[in-house]
Amino acid sequence: MISRRGFLKLMGGSFAGLMALGGYAFAYEPLARLGISHYRLTPPGWTPGLKLRLVALADFHACEPWMSADRIASICARANELEGDITLLLGDYAAGMNMVTHYVHSSEWSKALATLRAPLGVHAIMGNHDWWEDRTAQKNGGGDTFGHRALAEAGIPVYSNRAVRLKKDGHGFWLAGLEDQLALLPGRKWGRSRMQGLDDLGGTLAQVSDDAPVILLAHEPDIFPRVPERVSLTLSGHTHGGQIRLFGYSPVVPSRYGDRYAYGHIVENGRNIIVSGGLGCSMVPVRFGVPPEIVVIDLG
Repeated sequence: MISRRGFLKLMGGSFAGLMALGGYAFAYEPLARLGISHYRLTPPGWTPGLKLRLVALADFHACEPWMSADRIASICARANELEGDITLLLGDYAAGMNMVTHYVHSSEWSKALATLRAPLGVHAIMGNHDWWEDRTAQKNGGGDTFGHRALAEAGIPVYSNRAVRLKKDGHGFWLAGLEDQLALLPGRKWGRSRMQGLDDLGGTLAQVSDDAPVILLAHEPDIFPRVPERVSLTLSGHTHGGQIRLFGYSPVVPSRYGDRYAYGHIVENGRNIIVSGGLGCSMVPVRFGVPPEIVVIDLG
């Protein structure tokens, strides 16, 4: 039998361990870590000889102390060092969290994002929190959010169900971006009985006018089962990898598919999606096993 002294020692050690674990998940991992996740692939339908490096940033959730404007600027500086041909922003710039000391205004986070540089430009889509935090956009049921306007003023084009043809070394490819799938909240004050998306997958892909490969930006990965084989690669954020990920599994994921599209490179029926673990936190400032990351993808 364990003695009283031994029991107290065991309990004290366990408590200390839990406190250390909590401190790591609550402070160190979300605040201090920044990883680079690197993928290499040649997806189906990719043009031979087209070498393209993508740098993708998702889910900043700008707020203090977790994601200040200075921290966003430092992340952007690191992203510039990765020498991407094109930089892609996958949505959720607004905070979406109450446990903050200060909300970072869109004029501040967009100024930090304006420091991003890439030969083929910086391109963005919006996320659900960019819509949810804008009461005017919710009331109007569409239009531009303050996030759309802030990015435009920073010189960063926002793709709202739009596709554009770009070129690298004489080879063409399409960049297509969807508007958010969860944009409009339900509620009597909004006159909506259910969540409504503003995405138009068919209309967006109808703008693709030749057989060059297509890269699709979609904030939530739940669209992926509907994405046709014509799309070479889909890029998403939103899930944060569940914010807590143990042994390759996330117990809580903001997706109707659970862990299926929580994180990483997923291949289904020859179709490819890469889901970023993101940079900030939503709801609660906790990360464990899925530190903030910049995603680098080498295609070709």
